[in-house]
Amino acid sequence: MTAPLIDLLRADLAAANYSVTALTGLWGIEADAALHRNQRVPALRALATLRATLTVPEPNVVLAQLFVLGLPVESADLDAALPSLGVDGAERLGLVTAHPQEPTPDAGPAQVAPLVDLRPYSFVDAHGAGSWWITSDLGELALGHPLGENHVLGVGGASLTLSALMIPTSVDSALDLGTGCGIQALHASRHATRVVATDISERALELAALNARLNGVENIEFRLGSLFDPVAGERFDQIISNPPFVITPRVEGVPSYEYRDGGLVGDALVEAVVRGAAEHLTPGGVAQLLGNWEYHDDDAFDRLTGWLEGPAETALDAWIIEREVQPPTGYAETWIRDGGTRPDTPDFDRLYGAWLDDFEARGVRQVGFGYMLLRRPTDGRRRAAAPARPRLVRLERLPEALGHNPAGIGHHLAECLAAHDWQTGLDDDALSRSTLTVASDVTEERHFWPGQEDPTLMALHQGGGFGRSVPLDTAQAALIGACDGELPVGAIIDAIAQLLDADAAALRAELLPRVRALLDDGFLAPPAA
Repeated sequence: MTAPLIDLLRADLAAANYSVTALTGLWGIEADAALHRNQRVPALRALATLRATLTVPEPNVVLAQLFVLGLPVESADLDAALPSLGVDGAERLGLVTAHPQEPTPDAGPAQVAPLVDLRPYSFVDAHGAGSWWITSDLGELALGHPLGENHVLGVGGASLTLSALMIPTSVDSALDLGTGCGIQALHASRHATRVVATDISERALELAALNARLNGVENIEFRLGSLFDPVAGERFDQIISNPPFVITPRVEGVPSYEYRDGGLVGDALVEAVVRGAAEHLTPGGVAQLLGNWEYHDDDAFDRLTGWLEGPAETALDAWIIEREVQPPTGYAETWIRDGGTRPDTPDFDRLYGAWLDDFEARGVRQVGFGYMLLRRPTDGRRRAAAPARPRLVRLERLPEALGHNPAGIGHHLAECLAAHDWQTGLDDDALSRSTLTVASDVTEERHFWPGQEDPTLMALHQGGGFGRSVPLDTAQAALIGACDGELPVGAIIDAIAQLLDADAAALRAELLPRVRALLDDGFLAPPAA
């Protein structure tokens, strides 16, 4: 039974203050940045300097060298760093193994080597600041060679992106499809009563379960299986997935990594997740995932729209945002390096050729990457007697930098969806009778020619969210400037029409669609419920 051992590990890590702040304090900001570039020499130099000033081993120095830098430490030092668990307990948990040494008289004290990467992780989300310890497989830096095909990835760029996108609204049930080390399931556990985490990899589920226990999270259930097989017949209020979306040639000699390669040709794995989401969401439930999609001779968005087709009563709402597009060459280079194969080697050139052959044979011109938000219709929208809201199908390209979202962008997504639902439920007359407010992160920019009183250019800028900018004309600027929650939109437009000597009805017809768009994008907020 490993649970008691994991509890001892938790107590030792807490007592050592094994944290992001503590590790950064050991080696400094510059060495920390170098580690993110997969370079450990600056951190090693800092630890060597620190060790020379210590009279006894510092637990965090030992733990950092072993579990972050991936280097052996003396068994006695690890016993001291983990006094409750000890080396024996760490070996039983599969964290370390005896380090082989030359059998010579001057071989030195016994050492242990790491079998896993175990590092602190800190974050801020809508529920506040938090921190965990996350266990994953050793990376390329510690291994000294390319990753194995069953590698379990730790917290990386994609997982950070998805956790920031996660809508933090409280729900009863959540599904983390393809959990990996369990990081998304842990995040979902902060707002979901229960979480089911699935993966095709037994190793991933073992590490994810260890991470949940290590961090005292008890509302996650782990299940083995592919895609939606482990949850057949079940529905969830929220589905989160960082699926193995990488498009990899399905030919002999090209590694297929479980954490990133789904085993299907092209972008078919992402399509399978999208198509399967409808029957596993509760009414009003939301699915959020990352994905790649191929461009052939047509626009990829046409293909994505086809993935959303289904029975009218369950056709999903969709908000898909493309953040990046790569040519086949850039895409191949990125993911070959990701697997640990270094450029300017025969293996790299061989894999590069296989990737380009595959793209050429299938007519792939580019590969897009982005975020997908899907929502199942509510019961009300499915009832024939109820007024039908227009289905949300929003596909857009936003390659620019995001706004400032210190707690993640999920809250912004939730607000935009709520504002969209509110405004689509109103006709123009009802919208005109409503009072709106400008979002707190919105600023207005005006440019003037020297000596002129009237601006030549006006724009709204969004400080958070997607950092959007919207050009303004005089009437729209005046309308937004007056949206303080006091006057109805229609009354403001009528007043502007008088000032501009314009036809009020025509001005309403011009401005109300813009008002709806500003609500959808989070520039304007509806009345508080």
